[in-house]
Amino acid sequence: MARVDAFRALHYDLNRTGGLEPVVAPPYDVIDDDERQELLRKSPYNVVEIDLPKGDDPYAHAAETFARWQQDGVLVRDAEPALWALEQDYTGPDGRRRTRHGIFARVRVEDYGPGRIRPHERTHPGPKEDRLRLTRATNANLSPIFSLYDDPSGAAWDAVAPTGAPWGEVTDGDGTVHRLWRVGDGAAAAAALADKELLIADGHHRYETARVYRDEGGADHVLMCLVAIQDPGLTVFPTHRLLTDLDDGRREALRDTLTSAFELHPVEPDALGANGHIGYLDAFHGRPLSLTLKDPRIAAQALPDKPEAYRGLDTAILEAVVLEQALGMTEDDISQLRGLDYARSTDEARRRVESGDAQAAFFMTSTPVEQVRAVAATGESMPPKSTYFFPKVLTGMVFNRLD
Repeated sequence: MARVDAFRALHYDLNRTGGLEPVVAPPYDVIDDDERQELLRKSPYNVVEIDLPKGDDPYAHAAETFARWQQDGVLVRDAEPALWALEQDYTGPDGRRRTRHGIFARVRVEDYGPGRIRPHERTHPGPKEDRLRLTRATNANLSPIFSLYDDPSGAAWDAVAPTGAPWGEVTDGDGTVHRLWRVGDGAAAAAALADKELLIADGHHRYETARVYRDEGGADHVLMCLVAIQDPGLTVFPTHRLLTDLDDGRREALRDTLTSAFELHPVEPDALGANGHIGYLDAFHGRPLSLTLKDPRIAAQALPDKPEAYRGLDTAILEAVVLEQALGMTEDDISQLRGLDYARSTDEARRRVESGDAQAAFFMTSTPVEQVRAVAATGESMPPKSTYFFPKVLTGMVFNRLD
């Protein structure tokens, strides 16, 4: 079973930084160069300076900067272990306002398996090597892994539910309000989490980095933000697929596959990806369509070695039937975004097709958390970008030193 413990958090001295807002950042993998510079204009102590380092030797720069901030008292470490409670008030891509609750904790690194920790998406070597080199350099978890646990009674959150003013608060660029409380040793919450299987929602590369680091003789624990699957603020949104660089041959193969494998129904633009059906729009016809697989046997033939739960994924069907079979893409093409891109919202996907930036878009449906769990339970990993857990957990709220 997963082991969850309080930890001696390393964190910013908010009196030195002017609060959390100038120094936190989104996860490193969604930050481009312009956003990185904008974050550093807020504060020279912004976490991107160590979590997304630059320079001739970026990892040495991160190590030196991280050590200097601790020596100068910009970062301070708690004397006693504690858990940390997080509330995120946000408006989702669907326009609804919600609140999500999480618990920052130290979690023992385990091999994947039933009753321990399960992944749900495939990973790739490049990001893992980058995060491993950064972990070796800093000997710390700079960014938390976002994981889910089963807690129908809400016992773990009840044990840490905060009162009074938060230790820190920040409103990010999406308008999400993040509030953070230190909640003492958290023994009751840790006990409530002790027998839980954890499902990684976001941060697969960081977790696999933690496993390698452990196997090298490093620490056997990692920083996580834990959210109950039953939390009313937990939602999963889709990530839409964009096709780029379609030549005449690929365009014809795409048309043949869509007409032979799917029922095509015209829909209003606002209904793309709604009602449980994949939506489709291309730059040539400009007609929004809804796609329904004609026969489940098409998915079975395209995914012969996959379990039933996996064959029910829209992202898996699209990957196998359209991207791989019709367009001839390999797994490496998909991971390297050769002829493929992603959009977080229907508006963005439509805009990029209508502007000619992409030749076609597939508007995916949301994957329910229970379906994510069902696939993970089979030992399969879902295609990349099958889930979009919003909002992200910010980097820089707390750190976990690995000494």
